[in-house]
Parts: sequence; C-alpha cells; structure tokens
Amino acid sequence: MADERILNTGSVRLTVIVVLAFITLVIAGFAYKLSQPRILNEYELKANGAVLLDMPRKFSEFKLTDHQGKPFTSENLNGKWTLIFFGFTHCPDVCPTTLAAVAKMYAGLKPREQEQLQILLVSLDPERDTPEQLAKYVPYFNADFIGASGDKYMLLKLATELNVAFSKVELDNGDYTIDHSGNLVLINPYGHYHGFIRPPFEEGSMRLAWRSIAASF
Repeated sequence: MADERILNTGSVRLTVIVVLAFITLVIAGFAYKLSQPRILNEYELKANGAVLLDMPRKFSEFKLTDHQGKPFTSENLNGKWTLIFFGFTHCPDVCPTTLAAVAKMYAGLKPREQEQLQILLVSLDPERDTPEQLAKYVPYFNADFIGASGDKYMLLKLATELNVAFSKVELDNGDYTIDHSGNLVLINPYGHYHGFIRPPFEEGSMRLAWRSIAASF
C-alpha cells in the first residue's frame, strides 16, 4: 500500500508538471504572437495610407551627396528599408510637417526596428540646399535622418523613376519655390522601389503599415 501511494503521488506530481509546462508553453506562444507585428491585407494597408507595387521595381543607379558631404548612392539603399521624401529646406509647410510626422513615427519604433529603417530627404533644390544647409535642417527632426541632393539631371531622373513629380516655380518677388509630390517613397532592402505612403501622415498608421510590410517581406 505504501508503495502504491508513493507511485500515485509521483504520478500526480508528473501530471502537474506536464500540465504546468503545457500552460507555460501556451502562454509563451500567446505572448510571442501578441509581440509580432500584425500583417495587414491590401485594403487595410491602403486604409493606413500605404500602397504596394504589384512587383517591386529596380531603378537606375544614382549618386548624391549627403548632409555630411559624403557620397550617397544606390548602394546605401541595400540591407535596410528606406523611406524617401522628396522636398527642400525652404519649403514653408509640407516638408517640415511631413518630416515632423515621420520623426514621431520613427521615434516610436523599437531600437532594432530603427536599425532596419533609414529616413532620407532628397532635396529638389540643389542650388540652395548645399550639404551645409541640409546639415542645419535635417538633423533637427532626428539625428539619424539623412539629407542628400545632387545634380539636377540626376534628381530629375531619380524622381521620375520613383513617380515623384516636381517643378521649379518662379515667384513675383524674384525668388522661387518647388512644387512637388507629397508621397513617401518606400524602398525595400534589395534597393528596389516597393511602394509609397500617401498623405496625410499619421504616425500610428505609418508605423503600423511599415511594421506589417517589413514583417511580411
């Protein structure tokens, strides 16, 4: 009888251990699932402002100069996601508003996510937006952000291939401005044109969309 009680006690303990282990695994699996980005479908992505190309597109190689005076080329797009905004530092409203929204979105990412995403302002105003001018402007929004510009013909070719329209508009006072598209261009880690995010830009929607896109890539 004593031996039988010992065996029954051992069996109960084993059962309890197995049940507890199973519960722990279930909880861990549930917690892991909750920690993963939600994968959005095409309609949900569009509702959050993101539009993906049916097939990511290659585009021509380019060479710009960044705000530190260093070359920024097609190779700098490889290995991580890139959000490109085409604008200029003398832009009175759209550009600073967009960069401020992107800065909030970026700040809300986890450090490992920030390592996977770079933010690039490509200036369409190379006459005024020298590396020195970009260095005063772009890091104001976030020290990780990159500003770059280059030859006007290179800029025209790059913008055209990424479906960004722009034009120089002379003003009555002898100055000029740049009219340009307001989308954020999304480049995937292969350096291919992957899609774009449309305004208006809301930090939570942008973060949700990018996490979903990156997770499903």
